[in-house]
Formats: sequence, structure tokens, C-alpha cells
Amino acid sequence: MTIKTVGVIGAGQMGNGIAHVFASAGFDVLINDINPDAVTAAIAKIDKNMTRLVERGQMDAVAQANALERIRPATGLPDIAQTDLVIEAATENEAVKRQIFEALVPDLKDNTILTTNTSSISITRLATVTDRPERFMGFHFMNPVPLMQLVELIRGIATDEPTYKTMLGVVETLGKTSASAEDFPAFIVNRILIPMINEAIYTLYEGVGTVKSIDTSLKLGANHPMGPLELADFIGLDICLAIMNVLHDGLADTKYRPCPLLVKYVEAGWLGRKTKRGFYDYRGDEPVPTR
Repeated sequence: MTIKTVGVIGAGQMGNGIAHVFASAGFDVLINDINPDAVTAAIAKIDKNMTRLVERGQMDAVAQANALERIRPATGLPDIAQTDLVIEAATENEAVKRQIFEALVPDLKDNTILTTNTSSISITRLATVTDRPERFMGFHFMNPVPLMQLVELIRGIATDEPTYKTMLGVVETLGKTSASAEDFPAFIVNRILIPMINEAIYTLYEGVGTVKSIDTSLKLGANHPMGPLELADFIGLDICLAIMNVLHDGLADTKYRPCPLLVKYVEAGWLGRKTKRGFYDYRGDEPVPTR
């Protein structure tokens, strides 16, 4: 299967990063969001991020101009459905994702491959709402997409070999590295990462350490580039909670019980960097621990 055109659904942090890397790699990209203003903001952010790369000598100005010309807003899902590859990057909510795929089906080309950027939800289950479970895959990018090298490829129970091999080739064209995962809750990266973050939150909840001491311990004691609580704020505490709930529900093991303190922060609307407050307060010049 030859992929030339790509449709990205969702213009948030992940969606704009995915559009960025595909346009930079020579693909024509359509991007859509339920909020048209988000698409405008996404294209502006891509331009800004590419300009930063040009200033650092990691991209030339001609390549930037060409990449930006390859990104266009899509007026609706029917336009997205006419691309060779669809990448759903909407919110981490299964009901929302199912609605999107159901809406795409009537307008899809016969050979269009459908993928989801979900970080935890069953690929097999999402594929059942489409007319092509054999051409449906998990296509999980890491955040921030332009900088992170890994892409998780997750086959549902019905995903066929040509689709899988096509997606392997797409990842190679992007200049990234793929890791293949089985379709179990949270796959590989988040099956390991998010419970670690949840345990760090329990460590805070139980008074074993403060926000600062926990993050310092993992940065200097385990050589992590970011502490687990700082990383949770970067990911979004609502996303961390959603993934823990998927693990807890899907694997029925109490070791995946979300920490009550994580639940409390999400209930308060303190979701991390995107709301200016989480385990750190970002409203000043420097982040300040909130506990």
C-alpha cells in the first residue's frame, strides 16, 4: 500500500506534532478538529516549532516552507476519509473515538488505513465500529512528537500483515523507530510508565517524600531526565488517571488502583501544565511545588 495523503483528526498537542512530522517527511496532510480555531492554532504552532528548528540549523527555510504548504485544514471528516491514512488523535476517551470512526466509515476510500494514537484503549475494540478491522491499527506517538524517536505499533486481533508492513514503512519514512506491541491495556510504554508515576504519587500521598524530593531522587538516583511528578504534569494528570483506569479495569489487578491523590487533583481541575497547576504551580516565573 502506498501512503501519500494523511488525515489527522485532533489538532491538540499530539495532533499538531503528528501533522508536523508527516509534512516534514513529504506527506500531504489534512488536519481536522471539532473546534476550527484549534486547527488554526495548530498550524501556527507548527510554523513556530519549525522556525525554531531553522534557527538551530536542524531544518532549512526552504524545507520549512515546503512542509507548511503540505498542511491544509479539512472542512470535515468526509475530507479526512478520502486520505490514504487516517490518524485519530482526539481525546483519550473511548466513546469519542468510537463516534469519530463511525462517522468516517460512509466516506472512506476502499484502501484507506485507519489508525488511532490512543495510549491505552483496546485496538481490537475500536476496530469493531469500522468496516475494516483488518486495516485498523494502533499508531502511538510519544510526546513531543517531533522530538521523540519511538512509535508504538499495535495490531488488533484482525489487523492483516499488509497493513502492519505498510505502517512499518511509514515509521521508517518518518525517520523514527517502531516498537511492536500486543493489544493489551496501555501497550508497552504506558503499561510501565504510568504505574511508575502512580507509585510516585502514592509516595507523595503517604508522606514518604515531598514533590521536590521525589523528583530529585528519580532524576539524580535513576538518571531520569524529568522527575515522575514533573512528567505527570507534562503528560496531563487527566491522561494519567484515564490510563490507570484502563489498566485497573482491563487487568483487574489492585496494583493498578489509581492513587486517591491523583483522583483529587483531577477533580480539582489541576491537570498539570495545560491548566497551570498540578503537582507544580506554573503561574509564576518558575514552577513551585504544590505539596
